[in-house]
Amino acid sequence: MAFPYIEDKKFEKITSLQKGEYDTCVFKNCDFSKADFSEIKFIECNFKECNLSLANLYQAAFLDTKFAGCKMLGLLFYNCNKSGLSFSFENCTLNDSSFYQTKIRETTFKNSSLQETDFTECDLAASVFDNCDLRNAKFENTNIEKVDFRTSYNYSIDPELNRIKKARFSLTGIAGLLDKYDLEIEEK
Repeated sequence: MAFPYIEDKKFEKITSLQKGEYDTCVFKNCDFSKADFSEIKFIECNFKECNLSLANLYQAAFLDTKFAGCKMLGLLFYNCNKSGLSFSFENCTLNDSSFYQTKIRETTFKNSSLQETDFTECDLAASVFDNCDLRNAKFENTNIEKVDFRTSYNYSIDPELNRIKKARFSLTGIAGLLDKYDLEIEEK
């Protein structure tokens, strides 16, 4: 069965999508909470001010897709189609989501909340976390080589359990690399 190909279309305030391939489409103020995105393909699409919380991402494909101002709680990105998986997030809430074992190199997370988000065994090489809240985010066996954490906060990353070479941190955030030692670090 062939799925429809939809190109350059703007969708506003909708709650579901038909299976298909969406190319350079814009989704604005849509409530996709608990929606079924399984096997839907998004190419160079923009999601603006949408709620995608708990959406089913089984084999959903995101290629160069941008999310801005979106609520994205509890999403299981590891269920996505891994081929060409690439996206960026700005002013998004991704709390309680999971990127377990995904390869998402050079991903930008900007002004976003990633509390309790799982990055276990994820390949984040050369990604940027710009002003992100990473409280209780899980980094274990994660490739964070060349990742920029300089403006992010509340992270706890064990350098012994992750590939960390050339990752960038601010002096004030360095305590997040020493949490397991239960040290008291004070400024003079």
